[in-house]
Amino acid sequence: MRAIILVGGFGTRLRPLTNSKPKQILTVGNRPMLENVIENLANHGVVEVVLSMGFQPLAFVDAYPDAMCVGLPLKYVVEPEPLDTAGAIKFAALQSDVNETFLVCNGDVITETDVSELVGYHRNIGAEATISLTPTDNPSQYGIVPTDEHGQVTGFIEKPLGPNFETNLINAGYYVMEPSTLDRIANDRPVSVETEIFPKMAEDKKLYAVPSETYWIDAGTPETFMQANLDLLNGARGKKINGVHNEASVSPDAVVESSMIGRGVKIAEGTYIKDSILMEGAEVEKNVRIEGSIVGERAIIGESSQVLELTIVNHEEIVEKRTQLSSIRLPETTG
Repeated sequence: MRAIILVGGFGTRLRPLTNSKPKQILTVGNRPMLENVIENLANHGVVEVVLSMGFQPLAFVDAYPDAMCVGLPLKYVVEPEPLDTAGAIKFAALQSDVNETFLVCNGDVITETDVSELVGYHRNIGAEATISLTPTDNPSQYGIVPTDEHGQVTGFIEKPLGPNFETNLINAGYYVMEPSTLDRIANDRPVSVETEIFPKMAEDKKLYAVPSETYWIDAGTPETFMQANLDLLNGARGKKINGVHNEASVSPDAVVESSMIGRGVKIAEGTYIKDSILMEGAEVEKNVRIEGSIVGERAIIGESSQVLELTIVNHEEIVEKRTQLSSIRLPETTG
């Protein structure tokens, strides 16, 4: 099976880290988010990945110049203009000559969903499209998907107001689709799969869903991006990993707790780092404290500074000595 991964968005929620870099290139577990996504696909028989790109497509080409990722071949497709989710799916499918059952997934969703089970159910039930569902404590941020006892979707409600929700199962951003789905998508305008295509398919009784209790996270916000990294350190997603890259340089007099420390990072003496992400090439000078924050690639944190409470320091940003940062984005952004 072939998979279309939607990676064309602007990543505004993760600015300034995404001012000039797609969020799927940002690292989760000291490797691009995209590799976390594709690894699960590779484990379930996907043979080719089509990247539906829009914003900064060359970043993907530069990251994977041989058009291979985690052992799977990549095909690059660039939207001529923003087409929204359904439009992007159709454009990518047509450009890639997709003419059989195919998989679609959001590039900022990291999950251990059993894709093989999802595909098997889809084929057995004879659905036109089948979506993966995941439970959540706050359905209002997503789209809830009520179903009947046979798994047929009876409604598709984007960002419901609550407080009483028909279900806590939300759209998990993984879909199995038949090529006939593409015929439902207009060619001449942006089309949303969540607000237009899926609700109409539910009306037509052609849409089915499979709930999953496996690990799932939408890593597109600072909080969830941080959590996706920490989950690899605390064992919430698979076996615990060592977050300190073997090509990082950490002073013996520094303390690093539950943090992702990327390739080439330099951490000087007297530094304390906890629950944080330091991306490739970042440099931390003496007596710095970093807690619950994200430091971008090749950024420099000056001596005796504090970076606290989900502060985000952009790539190549320089924080002067003895600077106190708490709950801000540097440089400040309205995104």
